[in-house]
Amino acid sequence: MKELVLQYCLKNALSFGGKVNSKAVLGLILREDPGLKKDVPGLMKEIEKAVKEVEALSLGQIRSKLQQLAPHLLQEEKEVEKGPLKPLPNAQQGKVVVRIAPSPSGALHIGHAYGVSLNYEYAKMYEGKLILRIEDTNPENIYPAAYQLIEDDVRWLTDNGVAQVVVQSSRLGIYYDYAENLVQQGKAYICTCQPDQWREMKSKGNPCSCRTLAVKDQQLRYGRMFNEYAEGEAVLRLKTDIQHKNPAMRDFGLMRIVEHIHPKTGKEQRVWPLMVFSVAIDDHELGVTHVINGKDQADNSVKERLIMDCFGWSHPEYAHWGMINFEGLALSASQMRAAIEEGMFTGWDDIKIPFLPALRKRGYQSGAFRKFAIEIGLSLNDKTVSREEFWKMINAFNKDIIDAKANRYFFIDNPVEVTIHSFPGKEAKLEVHPDFPERGFRTLKAGKKFHLAESDYKRLADGYRHRLMDLINFELRGEEFHYVPGTYDDYKNAEKRGHIIHWLPAEEKFKVEVKIDDGSITTGFGESALSNLTVGTIIQCERRYFTRVVEVGKEKIVLWYLHR
Repeated sequence: MKELVLQYCLKNALSFGGKVNSKAVLGLILREDPGLKKDVPGLMKEIEKAVKEVEALSLGQIRSKLQQLAPHLLQEEKEVEKGPLKPLPNAQQGKVVVRIAPSPSGALHIGHAYGVSLNYEYAKMYEGKLILRIEDTNPENIYPAAYQLIEDDVRWLTDNGVAQVVVQSSRLGIYYDYAENLVQQGKAYICTCQPDQWREMKSKGNPCSCRTLAVKDQQLRYGRMFNEYAEGEAVLRLKTDIQHKNPAMRDFGLMRIVEHIHPKTGKEQRVWPLMVFSVAIDDHELGVTHVINGKDQADNSVKERLIMDCFGWSHPEYAHWGMINFEGLALSASQMRAAIEEGMFTGWDDIKIPFLPALRKRGYQSGAFRKFAIEIGLSLNDKTVSREEFWKMINAFNKDIIDAKANRYFFIDNPVEVTIHSFPGKEAKLEVHPDFPERGFRTLKAGKKFHLAESDYKRLADGYRHRLMDLINFELRGEEFHYVPGTYDDYKNAEKRGHIIHWLPAEEKFKVEVKIDDGSITTGFGESALSNLTVGTIIQCERRYFTRVVEVGKEKIVLWYLHR
């Protein structure tokens, strides 16, 4: 035991500049050897001795001693330092367990994507485990479809890297048992005070009369919560310091009565845990080693530790990130749900909204959001990210992923038919992807008549040398287009050089419909080769933008705009 204690004290000190967190060391040792729980006081004495010894050493001496006693722990430290994120405190390779815990109020949005991605990247960095825990203990704010929406979103974001899915409403019996245990210990009581009366007493640091009732009376009251008290009449509270400097810590609630019908349990249960209670129980039961969430949860983290202390449990390590304000983006799941129900949007995959089902359908890749999370990192500093800045970053990360995958095709929007006089006709061989010649070519047979995009047509100036991409040079003379023999170099060196534009033979009339991210529709013609694509394929409409195939028919393809 002494050797194990010294090893973890050395490792902890190395991670934190020579200082040792004795409670963190206790937690690590108990996870390594649960049998030591039989004598925690004795173990703490050994830790305190080791702390004094270790903190008297220099960092160099600490590193040297750890190299002698437990080189594997030093190797873990080195490996983590190479990761894309700063190391987590007291994290062991292969033993880190993190969790994400959304409530089922709707699909996940780009803000959730940051939290999910950050937790997943840490789990991956330490070869650990990510748990998805759906926190549905508030029956009044549950959207039944969200259970599956959330699981789908998280599995997509993590490349199916979720080790376990937990739904809190299926664990009520566990919470009841622990609540009963606290009552039996005299560490919790049932308060029947009027809410306003309770708030006034709490603000003054005065206990209510319910607090001093005998344990037997508290047990009777606890039982009555399940069948006698009405909603709002009774709350199970934890006995804390009633004069704590932070009023939020004073005898806070653990369980309350809610009569609202729950989509999973119906009317079967009416006593529901408050978030801090169910979270503290689950983090212990599920073996969570590190809690990584927003700093708005910092007070709740303190409450959770107070609950854990009542049972003598070690705490997870807590790490918080600063608030990220996404300017100009509507990210309330409840408000979006109402808008969808009112018909303002077609659903959670409406192209106009920044929720993950819509972004997946457009063709965004999970790796782009994870790269964003890594770039932002784990910092307590609050950040404001404008709509433009966010999409610029995400689109750049996404392009890095898809550019090599996306084959190129011509799409002519709002087509204008033109005739190029004197052109004898030619067969054009166009690369499927300019960086991967092994993918082959598309062949287009060009005659005199072409379709040009209306926007390109309007750019063509009289008297200039223009070029149909990868085909021929031409000039506009008056209102007529004329073929000009020559190569690309001839075009490039022309005295009056115009534009390179893409094109289609007039005979190519495969219909294309592109849904843009503002909800508008752009139509035109594309290569007939588009008819061979499958739903889900991401392509680049040459010299336009990236799109994802949503629907393919014999005469038409439907694409969703992704980004440029």
